[in-house]
Formats: sequence, structure tokens, C-alpha cells
Amino acid sequence: MPVARWLFVLTATCLLAFVVACGNEEDDSGKIILATTTSTYDTGLLDEIVARFEDKTGITVKVIAVGTGAALRMAGEGNADAILVHAPEAEAPYVANGDLILGRLVMTNDFIVVGPFDDPAGAASAPDLFSALASIASDGSFVSRGDDSGTHKKELALWAAAGIDVDTLSREETGQGMGATLTIASERRAYTLTDRATYLALHEALDLAVLVEGDVGLINFYRAYVVNPIRHEGVAVEQAKAFIRFLLDPETQALIGRFRATELGQPLFTPADESEIGGS
Repeated sequence: MPVARWLFVLTATCLLAFVVACGNEEDDSGKIILATTTSTYDTGLLDEIVARFEDKTGITVKVIAVGTGAALRMAGEGNADAILVHAPEAEAPYVANGDLILGRLVMTNDFIVVGPFDDPAGAASAPDLFSALASIASDGSFVSRGDDSGTHKKELALWAAAGIDVDTLSREETGQGMGATLTIASERRAYTLTDRATYLALHEALDLAVLVEGDVGLINFYRAYVVNPIRHEGVAVEQAKAFIRFLLDPETQALIGRFRATELGQPLFTPADESEIGGS
């Protein structure tokens, strides 16, 4: 073969190999990692939202469902692109130091105290939330998530506000998510604090009744944030922003409001009031 033709074939072969190799490299430009609380995952809501987002945008979302504390730590270490969490007091330091930006209120629901239907501690007949907690502390057993989640943080804050030392309680920590903790509480005939959405999604498999609800201190706020690319290299910031915009899109908000509402007789989550949506 003439030298010139041989060089042409060699060059073309190398170029083709290069193109194929580049095509086989994983492209992260269309992906985000979303760290979120287990309640959004256990209810099935996130599966539906993510599927619609991926279909609409072509951006793939890898969901890591952990407690809010773990999700916040992932953000603080730059190991996520966006987070969806529900512990305002725990979120605040990450916002203040610049790890989290563009925070938006996405939806709300509420916390409830559930327990055995015969309510041996008399929590349901207590005049207010703190009296109910005192009754449980005196005459009941309690199962806690114990996982640094938003629900766990809320539980500890409620005991403290009620003036009750958790070390004096008949209290078991599961170290697991909300679904597993509800199951254990049901098996133990114990009380627990849960978000309403996860309870409603699983209640048919549980021997637990809603005993304490409606207190203003039990409102549960879910906010989404972008991880700050200035502080954390490699954050897929535009894709993360696109995901949060999608969460706030009127069609998605309508989906949040109706998700499983007919099936369960009430909505699991309430869409965000746009007048309350803030952030930079």
C-alpha cells in the first residue's frame, strides 16, 4: 500500500477510535444528584415528579433519600447538586455560610402523633400538644427515628419545648426512615411522630391511629435548594436550577396538591403559596 494511503487509513482509524471513545464517556452535563428526605420518597410523590422532569428536560435525576441531616451534610460537602428538605432551623446555617442558595418553599404538610388505637397514655384526650407529650412520657412508649432527619429534629425540639428530658422516656431509636419507624411503632404498640403524608401512604398496613394533630407547631415546610457552585466545584447548577423551577411550575404544583388525594381521601401535601416563596 502506498505510504500516503497508509497514513490516511491510519489517521482515519485513530480519529474514528477517538470519536467512539468520546461517545462512550459518561456525560454528567445532563444529570443531577438530588439529596432528599425519605418522606418525599416513601410516599411515591418524588418518583412521579422526577419521571415527568426527566421526560420534559432530558436531565437525569439520581435521588438519594436520606434524613434531612444527612442531605444537608451532603450539600455541605458538595456531594449533591440540589436538596429537598424539611428542617428550617437545620437548613439556616447552610444558607448563612453559602453552601445552599436559591431556596424555595415547594410544599407543606404537617406532623402528627400516632399510636395504638386504644391510646393507653390518653394522648388524644389531652388538651394540647405538650400535655399529650407529657401523657406519653408518663404512661406510654415512644419510637423515634433517631436518624438526624427533619422529623427526628422536630421530635427532639418538641420534647424540649414541653420540658421533657428524652433520657427519662421509654423511648427506642430505630436509626431508620419514616416508613420503617412507623412499622416498628405499630409492632411495638408505641407512639411516634410522623409526617402525615407517609402515614397516609402506609396506614392500611399499620395498627396506628392519628391521636394528636392540628397544632400550629406541627406545620412541616419542605424547601428545595441549589448547592452553591462557587463553594463546591462540579455542581450541575443550571440543571439543579431547572429542577427547582420545575417543582414550582404550576402543573407540578397542581400535581403535588392532587397526588393520591382521591385514593386516600385527603392530599398528602399542600402546594406552596407563591406569596411565601422566597430566596435569592
